[in-house]
Amino acid sequence: MLSFWHLFFIYEYSYISIINIGAIKGSIYYFIFGKPSMSLAYIILGFLQKEDMTGYDLKTNCFDQCIAHLWPADQGQIYKTLDKLFEQGWINCHVEIQHDRPNRKVYSLTEMGKTEFVRWLQSPQPLPIVREPLLVQLFFAAQLSNEAIASLLQQQLAAHYEKISNCEAINFPPVEDEVEIREQLIHRLMVELIVRREETYIDWLKSAIKTLTVDN
Repeated sequence: MLSFWHLFFIYEYSYISIINIGAIKGSIYYFIFGKPSMSLAYIILGFLQKEDMTGYDLKTNCFDQCIAHLWPADQGQIYKTLDKLFEQGWINCHVEIQHDRPNRKVYSLTEMGKTEFVRWLQSPQPLPIVREPLLVQLFFAAQLSNEAIASLLQQQLAAHYEKISNCEAINFPPVEDEVEIREQLIHRLMVELIVRREETYIDWLKSAIKTLTVDN
């Protein structure tokens, strides 16, 4: 069974939208964060809110397994952002001495960091700038035959059906803790949005294929 977060690893790997963040200058908040819609820094704050972690833990247990294709980041980007968050006073760092292996830098959220993360959580988010490779292809596709275009759309149709199958395979284990119950409710709502988006895309693809087939 797939977990909720594994769904996003699968889902965003093949989804064709890309959020374009861009940089905003002139504000201390934005010197590393860009637009306040989302950023690597806030993701790190969110994970550190759950538990203290090393940069390696963040990379392997969080970014690689949870949100690799929602917001990919390499090891260098993570450590660079951790350094800036530390300079900003939003996280602390302490060194764990290990005699049989290299020492570990363990990062934790400060009260200032918690306040900033909650502020971000409650901030309205602008609509993302979306890039649609398929629609760009279709924009220039008049030089192809209707059969060739329909074949391209059929491939997309299969991919979107697969995403819905992934949604249906998600495992929501029983929880009793009040916080976990609320968190799971939100995750279920997110999955519902994904399914509805996929169903809408599937409906459009079917309609487009039918139109091209009739006209052919």
